[in-house]
Amino acid sequence: MSSDDKARIETLRAELHEHNYRYYVLDDPSIPDAEYDRLMAELRALEARHPEWVTPDSPTQRVGGAPLEGFATVEHRIPMLSLDNAFDEADVNAWYKRITDRLQTRDPLIFACEPKLDGMAISLRYENGAFVRAATRGDGTTGEDITSNVRTIHAVPLRLRSDRPPAVLEVRGEIIMPRAAFEALNERARARGEKVFVNPRNAAAGSLRQLDPRVAAERKLDVYVYALGEVEGWTVPDTHFDTLQALGELGFRINPHIRREEGVQGCLDYYREMGELRDQLPYDIDGVVYKVDRFDLQQKLGFVSRAPRWAIAHKFPAQEELTVLEDVDFQVGRTGKITPVARLRPVFVGGVTVSNATLHNMDEIRRLDVRIGDTVIVRRAGDVIPQVVSVVKERRPADARIIRMPEHCPECGSDIIQLEGEADARCSGGLFCPAQRKEAIKHFASRKAMDIEGLGDKLIETLVDKGLVETAADLYALKFEQLVSLERMGPKSAQNILDAIVASRETTLPRFIYALGIREVGEATARALAEHFRTLDAIETADRDALMQVPDVGPVVAGHVESFFRQPHNREILDKLLDAGIHWPDIEVAEPVAESPFLGKTVVLTGSLSQLTRDQARSLLQQAGAKVTGSVSAKTDLVVAGEKAGSKLAKAEQLGIPVMDENTFIDQIREAGLALPGT
Repeated sequence: MSSDDKARIETLRAELHEHNYRYYVLDDPSIPDAEYDRLMAELRALEARHPEWVTPDSPTQRVGGAPLEGFATVEHRIPMLSLDNAFDEADVNAWYKRITDRLQTRDPLIFACEPKLDGMAISLRYENGAFVRAATRGDGTTGEDITSNVRTIHAVPLRLRSDRPPAVLEVRGEIIMPRAAFEALNERARARGEKVFVNPRNAAAGSLRQLDPRVAAERKLDVYVYALGEVEGWTVPDTHFDTLQALGELGFRINPHIRREEGVQGCLDYYREMGELRDQLPYDIDGVVYKVDRFDLQQKLGFVSRAPRWAIAHKFPAQEELTVLEDVDFQVGRTGKITPVARLRPVFVGGVTVSNATLHNMDEIRRLDVRIGDTVIVRRAGDVIPQVVSVVKERRPADARIIRMPEHCPECGSDIIQLEGEADARCSGGLFCPAQRKEAIKHFASRKAMDIEGLGDKLIETLVDKGLVETAADLYALKFEQLVSLERMGPKSAQNILDAIVASRETTLPRFIYALGIREVGEATARALAEHFRTLDAIETADRDALMQVPDVGPVVAGHVESFFRQPHNREILDKLLDAGIHWPDIEVAEPVAESPFLGKTVVLTGSLSQLTRDQARSLLQQAGAKVTGSVSAKTDLVVAGEKAGSKLAKAEQLGIPVMDENTFIDQIREAGLALPGT
């Protein structure tokens, strides 16, 4: 057994050295913290069983990894040590008993309790009040000089707020990346097709190890200080808590959740409170830290070789864990978006057992290079949907399978389409697909579409949930008895809704096209399609090239329209709607005014008009022979600007495009012989 233990010790040391290198030097961890903690705990247990085999280079005998090449090294005159961990209340109680026994007291001790920030430990050195150096922890005795990067962090004071500053003041703290900055950083990386960071801690470390300080400056890092290092010429208070308050007065950022607690029960109460608050904080914490508050008691307790006896980190349940991706399903969202969902071997992470995680879209799957059968790191932070964040490729099995997007919607069988330049794939069966049913009907009945008064969102959800309505066409088959049987639905309300449904049969072609809910076809595009093709049949049979002849219809919108009308399910619902009696008058397009100053021009409307609605102004421009578009570009000939015109006006001025105010616009409309509405 001894030879087996020795072999296992050597294996564990080699693995932990490799993980230290990947984490501290390459900023590319391959396993989550929880797995690292387990390996370290196993090694410590074996070394405790065989103390004769403990060597100075064992990972248990040092704090971190070697400094990264490219930065000058800094020797810490007072070592930056790590903390022992407690993973449950039993560990905390055992630690409390050890320190009270060592102090030979049964009186409750006072502790300074702090959130354990999940970032990168830092040492900040000030001489005569001026900031002179920042160094990483490194291996605890030697770190890296990252002064230029840290100087870009606004929370780091460049000069202490004191008329008589200490000759030397070294403070220790944690540099973090707030969650909002982390999400923004990864969003920019995804947009550029670059590697994203696994978590904010990794992002903070990677930012500080950039050789160009401008990169760190862009990443919105933050810092909180929580301890002292070397001090000369400053009277240190008697307690840790009072010291932090004094540092706050000198201009350092102190975490607002630090407070004193009495006894072990006070510590545990603090742990539970911070656990409840954890998800609401703007930054990540992975536990809390308890420190004996009085410095004289800290000195009596002393240190072990790598950690103080007077402090301990009480860890929260891990937010990252290893597991196996066993399969991938594809789910259809309420707008038709197809989302790949990882089916995982169940794993306890973030306080719950996780068996599913989002993979976002196929671009994310390709970026991760994840396959069915892979060992993956899954992350769950509070109420955030669990997600696969990276793959441990060293553990990839030979039979791992590539993930492929299905061709047909798993809910309705319609084609799945993904247009060029779009990250998300979508089901094209918008009128028929059960997954999109409620949203499709809500849109169909909305005021700017079919305008069915009284048919609100909650009623639609009830009708769908009770199986009375499956598609928009079923609205026109509803019976009085069905409506009046619903909860809180009286006879008068039921009849009013039926009357509104009957009234909606008389509509316009632009409204009907808009009501169909075709992706990216808004009111203006629906009107342009109707006026260009004149009939629904012509729109249904138009190919992409024909659709792109419509003003403001580019290749993306043309693709959506063509795909929608190509689906047999959608056409079936269209036939049912027309059979239900929906109709509209023929479209008459007036010939443009020959002498109009707007003839042949591309015009953009922006801001609020006082004498006309936006629709009325658009109609007048179209009668005058103009093409009305929604965005300003180099092809725009004129911008008509009302009150509170914003970005469109600014862009027009930037491009040198003529701008016309409302009064001038109305004068020219009248000169063209067109009458304003109501005159």
